[in-house]
Parts: sequence; structure tokens; C-alpha cells
Amino acid sequence: MKQNNEHAKTVVAMMKGQRPFDAKAVDAAFAQWADTAQKLPSLFPEGSQRGGDNRASPKIWLNKKDFDAKAAAFGKVVAENRSKAVGSLDGLRAAIPAVGKACDNCHDEYRLARH
Repeated sequence: MKQNNEHAKTVVAMMKGQRPFDAKAVDAAFAQWADTAQKLPSLFPEGSQRGGDNRASPKIWLNKKDFDAKAAAFGKVVAENRSKAVGSLDGLRAAIPAVGKACDNCHDEYRLARH
């Protein structure tokens, strides 16, 4: 998850003109996000809700099907927007809101706030 966040910071900095557009870095971000979307459901098996230093909400295990569906939806949005984002800065700017929304759909429901 920390890598996902680092990639998000990188692409947002590009969008804001704080960093030059770098198609390889954008592609690396989308590759990481696609990998996360694929692995996400298996990271929270039954019984894993106890212990660990994370921000996972107990709601994950109460509504695992919805959580898994949101992970799949995130993966779909990442796949649908990857080539557009890698293609140009304008493409990146068009793609990131959809990716961010799909990411937030899961975070809003299934990630606890920082203490």
C-alpha cells in the first residue's frame, strides 16, 4: 500500500507540473496499482482481522464480497486508463480522477482514519 501511495504522489506531482511527465514512471504506477488490485482480496483472508499494524476496517470481513468487488472495480479502471495515462500528460490528467475515485470507493468504506 505504501508503494501505491508513493506512485500516487509521483503522478499527482506530474499533473501539477511539479515534476516532468515521465511515461515510464506513470506505467510503473499503473503496473503497481494493477498488481495491488489483483492481490488485494487475498490480503484479507478470514481470521486476519486480528492484529497487525494497519488501517483495515473490520467492515472488510463483514462485507467481504463488496470489498472484493471494489478491488476488482479498481483493477478494471486502472486497466482501462493505463494506456491513456502513459500516452501523454493530458491523458494522465484525464485518467487519474477515475483511478482516484475507484481507489477512494474502497478507502472510504474499508480503511480506518489515522489516529
